[in-house]
Amino acid sequence: MSAMLVNQSVAHPWECDVQGHLTTRFYVARFDDASYHFLTRAFGANAPGLGWADVRHEIDYHAEVAAGDLLEVHGTLMRMGGKSVQVRYSMRRLADQATVAVQLSTSVLFDLEARKAVALTETMRSSAAPWLHDGGD
Repeated sequence: MSAMLVNQSVAHPWECDVQGHLTTRFYVARFDDASYHFLTRAFGANAPGLGWADVRHEIDYHAEVAAGDLLEVHGTLMRMGGKSVQVRYSMRRLADQATVAVQLSTSVLFDLEARKAVALTETMRSSAAPWLHDGGD
């Protein structure tokens, strides 16, 4: 299945560093917002007492983002384990469709009271299956 659109935004001047480019903290914020949308849409709303805990982020920056650039983030489920998932988030600049950054994120389903990872349910796995990367582009 194709990637899911999970964030749309504009790069504001106050989000840029002293060199005039979007600063790292605002890339991370967009990817974080995108993850809430992706995980909820793919796996369904969390049952009471459950949440997602990020355990790894790897970000590659491909192009500069300047104030005024319109951005989209698309998410693709790359892997579904017993308790964890890996999602690839790709941020694109709308003007030229350039990929400006890619985040590979690993998250675990987390019991908020017991403070430990728990298994994905069969319902969650079935719900997310259509978003699982098929090995193509």
